[in-house]
Amino acid sequence: MARPKDIEPVDVEVGTRIKERRKFLGLSQANLADKIGVTFQQVQKYEKGTNRVGSSRLHQIASVLRVEPAALFGQVLEGQESGTKDVEALEQMTGSPEGLALNRAFAKITDGATRRSILALVKVIASASEPTGH
Repeated sequence: MARPKDIEPVDVEVGTRIKERRKFLGLSQANLADKIGVTFQQVQKYEKGTNRVGSSRLHQIASVLRVEPAALFGQVLEGQESGTKDVEALEQMTGSPEGLALNRAFAKITDGATRRSILALVKVIASASEPTGH
């Protein structure tokens, strides 16, 4: 009797990063599947970690998602920081529908002064939401 395939933790981690980046870019599973030449069901399996992503397919996916393949393994390139509060904040933001929508809308603003004003406003709101420690 055939033994069910073991799901490796690294495959789940890679799949999670593919899913997060795909959603960040606003791509559906079908969009990604079309761009890499597989079915959306195959993308689902990659994202769940039930199917391992081969090296050439991983390279294709990374190209479509506009990241280096190493980023899908959680590695960062020289000159980038890893494990910082900024990275954690970005992951938290992109993990929520509101954060994704805010990021997409903010990216469409081309005027630098407007972007800085919005950033200043968000910082004031965030600081007002922090516990005072009393």
